[in-house]
Amino acid sequence: MMLVSTISYIDRNTLALLAPTILKETGLTNEQYGTIVSAFSIAYMIGNPLWGKLLDRIGVRRGMLAAVSLWTLASVSHAFARGFVSFAAARAVLGFGEGATFPGSLRTVVQTLTPAERSRGIALAYSGGSLGAILTPIIVTPVAVIWGWRGAFWFTGLVGIAWLSYWWFLSRRRDIAEGIPVRHEGAATGTPRFTDRRLWSFISAYALGAMPLGFVLYNSSLFLSQRMGKSQVEIGAVLWIPPLGWELGYFFWGWVMDRFTARGQRLESFQLLFGVSAILSLPLAFTPYLPYWAVLIELFLAMFVTAGFIIGGIAFATRIFSTRHSGFLAGLGAGSWSATVALVMPYFGRLFDQGRHEVAFWIASLFPAAGFVLWRVLYRENRSGSG
Repeated sequence: MMLVSTISYIDRNTLALLAPTILKETGLTNEQYGTIVSAFSIAYMIGNPLWGKLLDRIGVRRGMLAAVSLWTLASVSHAFARGFVSFAAARAVLGFGEGATFPGSLRTVVQTLTPAERSRGIALAYSGGSLGAILTPIIVTPVAVIWGWRGAFWFTGLVGIAWLSYWWFLSRRRDIAEGIPVRHEGAATGTPRFTDRRLWSFISAYALGAMPLGFVLYNSSLFLSQRMGKSQVEIGAVLWIPPLGWELGYFFWGWVMDRFTARGQRLESFQLLFGVSAILSLPLAFTPYLPYWAVLIELFLAMFVTAGFIIGGIAFATRIFSTRHSGFLAGLGAGSWSATVALVMPYFGRLFDQGRHEVAFWIASLFPAAGFVLWRVLYRENRSGSG
């Protein structure tokens, strides 16, 4: 599952990495690019809970075979894109297929690990996303230099086929192939319902708290190109640095949450995690004022910190609701995050077109604080209302 999340982020980050070259060749604007990213994010938002429900019902073996087959074809289709419409269509299908990534990951974790191991298991499975973001510039840049940006998308398709072959054999494990019911349910037996304020508190923490991940992921190459004057090759040489913070953040926050679990999770544990993460996200606002080396460090730290909202958010949700709904919960979290990215990316693109990078970074830095406040208010209101 770590490998499949790695591949999913290689597929989606290839466009982000090569955006300066693709936009120059195709004549697309930054705002159009932002809308193309939104097409992916909207489809990803829709696909996450749908795949989550499907995986909870048919199991991860068949579900992941179908999902990865679909998004592999969509990734290759980028090589045939010529303009705005074709890129948006390819991204939308890719986004819908990749919606199975984290529901499949969480479902696998809760089927095979005990509660005391789950946060680290989630960190490992989810860390493929950050690992994919690290590897994309290292692997894809030389491929694009030799065979062009279209050749890079053919390469991502081959990687997807390799994983499908591996999964066909690996997923014959009895606890995966036979869809054995989730073990180690714990005390939580609730069903996630949209009338439950606790569900909305989870969505707020995950979607708003982790939004800077999307901002950095999709805009770093454009910022380094437009504001710092770096070439595509120079960008490819350093763009692994920010997602390295994301990768390390997953394991750090996973370790923290498992420590909290071992000691007995309480509301104060999540309040501390989300509050500290929100405060540490604020320095992202000062990125445009920093020298080049400090920009890379700040982007690294921003991704490290906001990874806590993902790990903490999932731990919070699976503490409250039954893990029988783990696929749906994972899909809802990633889908709500994607919806947030879809809404704001065209606006960030417009700000980049206008050269107003400072405003974009200030806005992005405030999302985690908003997520923390909403999480606290909604969860407190629910506890008060329930007596």
